[in-house]
Amino acid sequence: MTKRAVLLTNLGSPERPDVPAVRRYLDEFLMDPYVIQLPWILRRLIVSLFVLPARPKRSAHAYQSIWTDEGSPLISLSRHMVTALRQQTDIPVHLAMRYGKPAIADELEKIASIPGIKEVLFLPLYPHYAESTVLTSIREAERVIAERKLALELVVPSAFYANPDYIRTLVSSTKPWLQQPFDHLLFSYHGLPELHLTKADPTGAHCLKIANCCSVPSAAHATCYRHQVLRTTEEFVAQAALRSDQYSVSFQSRLGRAKWLEPSTETRLKELAAAGVKKLLVLCPAFVTDCLETLEEIEIQGSDTFVEAGGESLTLIPCLNSHPDWVSTLVKWVES
Repeated sequence: MTKRAVLLTNLGSPERPDVPAVRRYLDEFLMDPYVIQLPWILRRLIVSLFVLPARPKRSAHAYQSIWTDEGSPLISLSRHMVTALRQQTDIPVHLAMRYGKPAIADELEKIASIPGIKEVLFLPLYPHYAESTVLTSIREAERVIAERKLALELVVPSAFYANPDYIRTLVSSTKPWLQQPFDHLLFSYHGLPELHLTKADPTGAHCLKIANCCSVPSAAHATCYRHQVLRTTEEFVAQAALRSDQYSVSFQSRLGRAKWLEPSTETRLKELAAAGVKKLLVLCPAFVTDCLETLEEIEIQGSDTFVEAGGESLTLIPCLNSHPDWVSTLVKWVES
């Protein structure tokens, strides 16, 4: 009898694409101290006064543009992935979201009720480390286990941004698009405020504080999002044999007035169109499952921005989702 279960986690989604559901979701998400890294009272003021009055309506419209008969794409596609994974392993596999449902607490309770299970392989589905994605998920799982006195040991693997299995899978899933004529490949990663990088730097003196900080070896790289996304890009480019003039990197999904990682995807789309790029491919390796940030922000908004700036076509390369190579990679990881 297996003593291990697996809990895959992702960010989450509103239950419905309407304003009340989106408002509840945004409130839970943005009040997380790992997301907006300010004292509670300042977070509360920002979220209540500047975000919740107007943003839920805009976000609800965005969700409506991608909602399917199965509901939220992030949830439904994640469930399809888990179904495929379960068909290839006897280890119990569960799915949870950091915000919304299925909740981490509920899934841990289910796992704890399985006879013989003592260990949980807790796998946040983010290739790159960030406090606002990976760490907050781990802390929530630890909180639930401690508060509910669950007899479970949490095992958390390292971020897989440069894992050879992940890189091979990312390249193989992208190959059909790279084999078609294109002018440029844009790696669009989710953005982060620069403050998140410097705060996570254990040395306190490396990230964004020395020249070429992402290239100079440092203990900071274990928790440096920017270093890790650039490393993913380098590994991908080497394996896919891309020339240096065939690709570039940008960061999307900015929120608020803090200084975020640059260049922004919106700016880069306009620059590429102005430079004569007509057929643009966009890959979003920060996500393993298609979601609002890929399907609406890139495929819809990004396409409009690129075409209006003079481009001809923007093609979003799908995330890994339930790609057979990705499912096989997950099987290897959960059974090792």
